[in-house]
Amino acid sequence: MMPRRLDDAIAEIEKSPAGPGIGAFFDLDGTLVAGFTAAAHAGHRIRRRQARIGEVLGVVEAMMRYRFGRVEFEQLVVRGAGYLRGESLEALDELGERLFVSRIASRLYPGMHDIVRAHQQRGHTVVLSSSALTIHAEPVARFLGITHVLCNHFEVDDQGLLTGGIVRPIVWGANKAAAVERFCGANNVALQDSYFYADGDEDLALMSRVGYPRPVNARSRLAAAAVEQGWPVLRVAVPRRRARVEQARRA
Repeated sequence: MMPRRLDDAIAEIEKSPAGPGIGAFFDLDGTLVAGFTAAAHAGHRIRRRQARIGEVLGVVEAMMRYRFGRVEFEQLVVRGAGYLRGESLEALDELGERLFVSRIASRLYPGMHDIVRAHQQRGHTVVLSSSALTIHAEPVARFLGITHVLCNHFEVDDQGLLTGGIVRPIVWGANKAAAVERFCGANNVALQDSYFYADGDEDLALMSRVGYPRPVNARSRLAAAAVEQGWPVLRVAVPRRRARVEQARRA
């Protein structure tokens, strides 16, 4: 595994071919943002006492089971969506914007923002590709000026109310890789000339298909694959308090 300095990563991008035929795909949680964006929404529901004790315990149990490989990600995200059944998608979108300003903006990695900007300045097709839901992913994308978002969507009825389901196929692991391949085919983006930034083991499927795999703060299996394949690994730090305050103010 070859550690990569931020300046070196940006210099590489600045020397790369320009134009929209090259893609730059970014994961969200742990890559662009420290931690999990969904935690801000869960915390909001707990503080407002909107979440019953059964919901809190159920989500905690599901997350622990997922962490230890005893439940699939699809089950985890569907279980979480089930607790929001009957809520308005429009109201959740508005809440997502407010939580971004108050809770998420300060956790953006400044170094990754610089990476996004470097690709944008080369005219590359920049895409946020995440297993997060729209209410968590889209506010971050808007702030960073990313116009393409591949993520999970709530299933809604004719009145715009959540049914408790998630639109299939759920974007995660191999399904995320397939979604990116479809996007490249529809938008004349060459996957073999594109970059992918992510931290998670589940993103190995897509890392192995792009021309420029770029693990960020790589977790165990991804870090091991980076060593084996010789992929450069970028280490980015959590923003300092002063920088976090400034980031929130800008948001």
